Formats: sequence, structure tokens, C-alpha cells
Amino acid sequence: MNKYELALVLNPTLDEEAKAAEVAKVQALLERFDSKIEKVDDWGKRKLAYEIKKVNEGFFSFTTFEAPATAPAEIESRIRIMENVLRYLIVRKEA
Repeated sequence: MNKYELALVLNPTLDEEAKAAEVAKVQALLERFDSKIEKVDDWGKRKLAYEIKKVNEGFFSFTTFEAPATAPAEIESRIRIMENVLRYLIVRKEA
């Protein structure tokens, strides 16, 4: 099991319920691939460094989790098709 960090940038037009539902959907996806979520850090709405899809703000969320080595590729393939996710990044943390 390796440690990873998932950074998500969600669409800023979402209301609180929709944003919480998107984050819960991603967490359920992580658990589906035998991941153990250690920490969820919600930064709220922040200004983006550059425009993405004509949007210059987004909701930032960071999740630290432990997962098998094959899980990140599977998780990324499913997050890629989520409509309200502007950007995502999974990085492996050093032990």
C-alpha cells in the first residue's frame, strides 16, 4: 500500500449540497478500489492561476489516502469523466 494525495478542483457554480455530493462520490470511488482515506482537506473557493473552460475560480479539495499501486490509474480514469471536476491530480507521497 502506497500513500497518495488527490487534488480536486470542482466547478464554482455548484451549491454546497452539490459540492458535498461530488466530494462524497469521489470518496466512495476511492473506497471502491480498496483505498483507506486518511485526511480530507477542503480549501473552499479559490481563484485559479489561469482560466479553465472559461472559469477563473474553483472549489479546492485535497484527500490523502492509502491504496494499492494499481488504484490511481483506475481512479483517474473515472474522475476524468466527471462533469463537475475541472482538474484533478493524484501524486504519490514519499514514505
